[in-house]
Amino acid sequence: MKKTQKNENILLRNDIDGVATLTLNRPEFNLLSIDLLMALQSQFEHIATDTSVRVVVIASQGKAFCGGHDLQEMRAYPSKKDINNLFTQCSKMMIGITKLPQPVIAKVHGSAAAAGCQLVAQCDLAVASDTAQFGTSGINIGLFCSTPMVAVTRNVSRKHAMELLLTGDLISASDAEKFGLINKVALPDELDQTVDKLATKIANKSPLAVSLGKELFYKQIEKGISEAYQHATDVITCNMMSEDATSGVDAFLSKKPLPQWKGK
Repeated sequence: MKKTQKNENILLRNDIDGVATLTLNRPEFNLLSIDLLMALQSQFEHIATDTSVRVVVIASQGKAFCGGHDLQEMRAYPSKKDINNLFTQCSKMMIGITKLPQPVIAKVHGSAAAAGCQLVAQCDLAVASDTAQFGTSGINIGLFCSTPMVAVTRNVSRKHAMELLLTGDLISASDAEKFGLINKVALPDELDQTVDKLATKIANKSPLAVSLGKELFYKQIEKGISEAYQHATDVITCNMMSEDATSGVDAFLSKKPLPQWKGK
């Protein structure tokens, strides 16, 4: 697929106190063009080795969080090879979220549909405005949301997932929280504050413990219980031998303030 005209501002980055905010900037629906997918992937690759970043927030400009793939772009390059390349790039970007050592929080202020819902589901955590809506709406235009399904079914129950996938209906933020798709619902004027509070809380934890824990979480969840416990035992043993853990335990036992985390 040929890339669309390059726009350096389709993805914005702002770092404050260890929190890197990536803002989708293709108002009004922030559609996931091939350029935007590649821009996100590029940022993830840079952030993965940036020890100053403790937490990543994915936000967006405009009235929607993300309306999914750019259908006009897809129809402009309709060959099987082009379409496969697009979905392959999207899957690579989504997996990049899971592979990041830093936790990723989706900050959702508007609708998140199809691949936009996938993006929310793929993030480690998600906070939404009470006006936000979520859905896998591809079925409404004859396209089953196969790739969004991968992320959605790893967050919500089978019955709820099938309802979303087969009806294409949008659900409220309240229902998304009940389904397990998001963590918290906030009033629109409290969304920034709610996300900042969550991001800051995580950013203040040991970065080593957080990164080890995130990696273990996704690896063990796909394993059988015996293999999962064995892997978790190996990880927690290494974690316990780290400087962060030994100094943290010593501070707790002696009732002293927690140390500054060394990340090792």
